[in-house]
Amino acid sequence: MNTIDLFSGCGGLSLGFEKAGFNILAAFDNWKQAVDVYKGNFKHPIFEMDLSDDKVITKIKKFAPEMIIGGPPCQDFSSAGKRDETLGRADLTITYAQIIAAVKPEWFVMENVARIEKSDILKEALAIFKACDYGLTMDVLNASFCGVPQRRKRFFLIGRLGGKDNELDFYLSKNQSKKEMTLFDYFGDSLGVEFYYRHPRSYARRGIFSIYEPSPTVRGVNRPMPKTYKKHKGDKCDPSDKVNALSTIERSYIQTFPKNFIFKGTKSDLEQMIGNAVPVQMAEYVAQSILEYQEDLRLNRSKKINKFGQLELIIE
Repeated sequence: MNTIDLFSGCGGLSLGFEKAGFNILAAFDNWKQAVDVYKGNFKHPIFEMDLSDDKVITKIKKFAPEMIIGGPPCQDFSSAGKRDETLGRADLTITYAQIIAAVKPEWFVMENVARIEKSDILKEALAIFKACDYGLTMDVLNASFCGVPQRRKRFFLIGRLGGKDNELDFYLSKNQSKKEMTLFDYFGDSLGVEFYYRHPRSYARRGIFSIYEPSPTVRGVNRPMPKTYKKHKGDKCDPSDKVNALSTIERSYIQTFPKNFIFKGTKSDLEQMIGNAVPVQMAEYVAQSILEYQEDLRLNRSKKINKFGQLELIIE
């Protein structure tokens, strides 16, 4: 499917959908530093534009996309932010919905933090989508069950023009792994450490983690362990000189960016864009779920799990 990525950041969602076989025509974002990184890793164009500018809709329509994907800024919903929808960035969720309503692609995918489910902005966006006759599937996925060595929960909203609500529920759940992926599952011993420090939001939480568990959510903050750090009861080992924070590039690997992905810029900018990104393999997981549903739709069949826990095909 011909696809446009809005609020693309450095390209995690684009790369995951591209890996699944989607044809990314173009991307749009308004953060120059992320746009520069995106340009260095993809052959298709990215436009540095304010997504709330009316000119964006005209430009997108010229591409005639079948699919629009995107993750509007989430800071106003995030547990790491102020959780205040009045700050203005949440309005970009409505901007995204308005673009979908104006362009009317066959499909769209919107990604955000799980906390958006409790927001009034989401209700407003859903009303816009429903008024355009989109069937909607909503789910909160844990990345560690979707091929990512990170315990990161993200909200996905998938819309199909003229579709049914919840029609992709089965597909988003059926291929999840039975256990969470750990850093060791993904990297083996290649990180060269067994324990590492991840700066907590407050010292009421632990800061030392093991590679034999999923990473906590990669955020846009990466600090060394303070010399005054005191062991938390949940820490996997005692604080020591050998327990260090992972490097910026190692954190990009936890976000499942490949080693040949080129990151250029200041450390603070790179930490922020990596922390904001959709994990590549999580994006690919969602994309593959959509493709599987499309194939069943093409063959006029549906799938479900029967009472014995077995997969059933239903030919319509």
